[in-house]
Amino acid sequence: MPHFDMIAFDADDTLWHNERLYTAAQSTLKQLLAHYHPPEWVEQRLYATEMRNLAHFGYGIKSFALSMIETAVELTEGRISGGDIQQIIDTAKGMLAAEVVLLDHVQDALEAIAPQHTLMVITKGDLYDQEQKIARSGLGRFFAHIEIVSEKRPETYAAILRRYDIAPERFLMVGNALRSDILPVLAVGGHAAYVPYAQTWAHEAGERPEGNPSFHELAHIGLLPALLAAL
Repeated sequence: MPHFDMIAFDADDTLWHNERLYTAAQSTLKQLLAHYHPPEWVEQRLYATEMRNLAHFGYGIKSFALSMIETAVELTEGRISGGDIQQIIDTAKGMLAAEVVLLDHVQDALEAIAPQHTLMVITKGDLYDQEQKIARSGLGRFFAHIEIVSEKRPETYAAILRRYDIAPERFLMVGNALRSDILPVLAVGGHAAYVPYAQTWAHEAGERPEGNPSFHELAHIGLLPALLAAL
């Protein structure tokens, strides 16, 4: 049975629910701009703004809030009221303070594998926000290491593996985003367990690497202990 020197987890929508917060915030923005544009157009323009701003603000709720404000200003040609801007800011504050709701089976899966494996979190986003969510989740005790990165590319994972002196074939990444959690890990020779989430940001989409023996897909994270036993 192969032994993994490290099993790493994405955080948002792999350990706890996150995308639903963004979906609710988008609904708020669509309602605010309903007198100006149809909701589909607001959603498209918001996504375009987010993509344009990634190079400036990175990932996370604060970046998302700035993109919502910019979209509102652009789509109303500057006529958005101060009160509506405040509502967007309050929405973002509510996202940052929201309860961390664990996904089903996460607690049981971590309790089952933590005694035999070294666990790590590798996640993107704002440093303070992600640290706070890990602390509030109650899961911090399971993880020996936490890496909060600006982007998840093959070179990002390669650098982490070098830093912890881990051979790629002895590393397993568990996540819900093909683009960030799965494909880059496979590219550097690691294993990846894909756990699809019901709502995934379009930016994180990708094609399943069918036929790759290092790619594993799980219906839910509760099946991870059985996967480890079967490999």
